[in-house]
Amino acid sequence: IMEPMTGKILFQKNQDEMFAPASVTKIMTLLLIYDSVSQKKINWDDSVVISEHAASMGGSQIFLEPNERQKVSELTKSIAIASANDAAVAMAEFIGGSEENFVQMMNNKAKELGMNNTVFKNACGLDTEGHIMSAKDIAIMSRELLKNYPDIKKYTTTWQDTIIHTTKKGDTEFGLTNTNKLIKWYEG
Repeated sequence: IMEPMTGKILFQKNQDEMFAPASVTKIMTLLLIYDSVSQKKINWDDSVVISEHAASMGGSQIFLEPNERQKVSELTKSIAIASANDAAVAMAEFIGGSEENFVQMMNNKAKELGMNNTVFKNACGLDTEGHIMSAKDIAIMSRELLKNYPDIKKYTTTWQDTIIHTTKKGDTEFGLTNTNKLIKWYEG
C-alpha cells in the first residue's frame, strides 16, 4: 500500500516478487498515451487506423476491425474502462510505430521510474513468458499515472459507456463495462 502523494510505502508483503501482471500492464500503456498527449506528440482527436495485428488480439477486447478508424480518446477510454487489448495494441502501434517499439518505450519508462522488477513483452498484458512485474513496481507506475494525469479517473471510475464502430458495415454502438466491479458496488 503506497501513499499516492509521497510514494511512501505504508504496508508491503513480498513487494519485489515478480509475477505475470496480466491487464495491469495497461497502466503503463495508459501512462505512455497520456505522456504522448502531454508532449503534443499525439492529440485526443487523432484518428488511428486499426491494423490486422491489433484487431487480432484475444482476451478483453472491443472487437476492432482491420482498417477501422477510431479516435485516440475513444481507444483510451476503451483501454481504461473495458481493458481492451485490441485498443491497447492499436495505440501502441500509433505511438511507437510498432508494438515492439512501444514495448521498448514501456521498458525505458519503467527504468526511468525505478521499476527494477519489471519486464514488458507486450502492450496489453496477454500472458507471455518473461512478461513480469512486482507489486512495488505496479504501485510506482500507478502513482505516476494518477499524480501526473488525474484526468484518467474520468475513465477509470466510469461504470459503463459506449463507443461507435464505424466500418464498411456502417455504424454500430458497442457497450463498455468497467472490468473493476467495485466501481458499481463501492462508493469512493
